[in-house]
Amino acid sequence: MRAVLIDTPGSVRVDSWPDPVLPGPAGAVVQVTATAICGSDLHFYEGDYPLFAPVSLGHEAIGTVVEAGPEVHTVKVGDQVLVSSVAGCGACAGCATKDPILCASGPQIFGSGVLGGAQAELLAVPAADFQLLKMPENINTEQALLLTDNLATGWAAAKRADIPVGGTAVVIGLGAVGLCALRSALFLGAARVFAVDPVAARRDRAERMGGTPLPAPALQAVMDATGGIGADSVIDAVGNDTSLDDSLATVRAGGTVSVVGVHNLNPYPFPALTALLRSLTLRMTTAPVQSTWPELIPLLQNGRLDVEGIFTTTLPLEAAAEGYAAVASRSGEHVKVLLTP
Repeated sequence: MRAVLIDTPGSVRVDSWPDPVLPGPAGAVVQVTATAICGSDLHFYEGDYPLFAPVSLGHEAIGTVVEAGPEVHTVKVGDQVLVSSVAGCGACAGCATKDPILCASGPQIFGSGVLGGAQAELLAVPAADFQLLKMPENINTEQALLLTDNLATGWAAAKRADIPVGGTAVVIGLGAVGLCALRSALFLGAARVFAVDPVAARRDRAERMGGTPLPAPALQAVMDATGGIGADSVIDAVGNDTSLDDSLATVRAGGTVSVVGVHNLNPYPFPALTALLRSLTLRMTTAPVQSTWPELIPLLQNGRLDVEGIFTTTLPLEAAAEGYAAVASRSGEHVKVLLTP
């Protein structure tokens, strides 16, 4: 099969890769019909994470089941499915909550060097009854791909931010996850969401979605707008040292910082005393994908939650290098890239 591979930072290639085999009697193999490039894929591309061998990239995919083990009961060959970007064993007490992050065996992410990458023609999926969901009615391709990661992440970020109805929130970082968090925060009752990013075109896009745009860093502007109190809730969709510093400084005393941006492997010097004295709540997670589906799917099906404008670019799989360069540019023109095998 063809797959997007990386073995040198800054350079991806599409090349032949071994076809996946059925991962046990509870697993399935999915023929990928659409996949996407996520901001967190850039950690390999930009050298934040070490590469010990070629890595098959990608963790967002929808497709068709082409093989299923005898212990798979919720989907069958020929079904169109969503693939959760985060995988759990599907059998432990943690997975029983539908949150793969709580898996007792530890969650795994497709395309991280352990499980195969989703930016490929075929994808092996363990514990298919837990990882796969038959394509819901009235869900389009872009919505389906966002449900596999970015929208689930942004939704979880907003819910975990303790946003009071009528309150003020800040979203730092206006990539796909940040824009999904912005939409989610507004839906959940925030009266005002400051949308923070250094790129003007990204701020413009967020403003069209209902955000109040601010250039980064936004500490002084948020303080001025809140009478020196700070925001009730801050969502960090970047996850580097600078954005974490800004998040902890921008939130009001007693407020909540919700982090879904992915940090690098270096330690972060957490200001523990300041956080203690200001009674801050800090929550961090990757996407609890499966647990968000019962809430998000009906909202999308009934037009209550709008995610139009997140995807900006569609390319064939063979043009993955162009897609990665576009996402790495962090421009307002290219926010989310869809790849079609």
